[in-house]
Amino acid sequence: MNGAIIVNKEKGFTSRDVINKLNKLFNTKKIGHTGTLDPMATGVLVCLMGKYTKLVPLITNEDKEYIAEIKLGILTDTLDITGRILKEDKVPHLDEKYIDSVLQSFKGYYKEEVPLYSATHVNGKRLYEYAREGKEVILPTKEVFIKEIELLFYNEDIIKFRVVVSKGTYIRSLIQSVCEKLNVVGTMSSLIRTRQGKFKLDDAYLLKDIEENNFKILNITELLDVKIKKLDNDLEKLVLNGHKLEMNIDGYVLFIKENQERALYYFENQMGVLKILF
Repeated sequence: MNGAIIVNKEKGFTSRDVINKLNKLFNTKKIGHTGTLDPMATGVLVCLMGKYTKLVPLITNEDKEYIAEIKLGILTDTLDITGRILKEDKVPHLDEKYIDSVLQSFKGYYKEEVPLYSATHVNGKRLYEYAREGKEVILPTKEVFIKEIELLFYNEDIIKFRVVVSKGTYIRSLIQSVCEKLNVVGTMSSLIRTRQGKFKLDDAYLLKDIEENNFKILNITELLDVKIKKLDNDLEKLVLNGHKLEMNIDGYVLFIKENQERALYYFENQMGVLKILF
């Protein structure tokens, strides 16, 4: 089966757990997702099946929106509420305007430190493996983009905010940077991915819904902004052999024949530079 399904991941499941469950439900091993959510996090997880797994890099590159909550007064080794407490401190009163101004200061390009408890590779080993072995490692930094950020709620020891970020942004790391700038101790206590690309939480299905056959499989035209072109015999030979194509068109083009999806190309400056799937 080729297609996509938007899952509303529940708390306590890993992203891998969701894929394993879908593998069984759809009787296939060829399923991938487009952005890991930690077990404590919930929300939108775009899952691609069959040949659509080749679209994973495209969907992964779309921006993501989150609602995050900071619990002030504690710091943990995992930078979220599930971790071992490393430090506790009194929580000072903060001015809401000041909190908002600090949040706004992170808009634009921002250099984040990758958290120790993450799957990022350093010298052939994932960072969480260093953590589990108690070994020291220099945490890498990388540049990410914060498109939007706004304060939603503040009360004593809780800060809640909405943020739209680029691929690869760790909200736990962003929270630590925010806390450092506020000169407070804090950790992530809740995280909801409310959107990835054009897919919102309202578009997503719980695993229970999928088990009860209450879901929709999406096709390419629902995933991407594509133009559809029918293949004639001559063009079909070029397309199926992966040749570059010249057409007076830009963007994604889905080639079909007899109502079957045959190939997806991306055209830039009217040159089909990449055959993506099929």
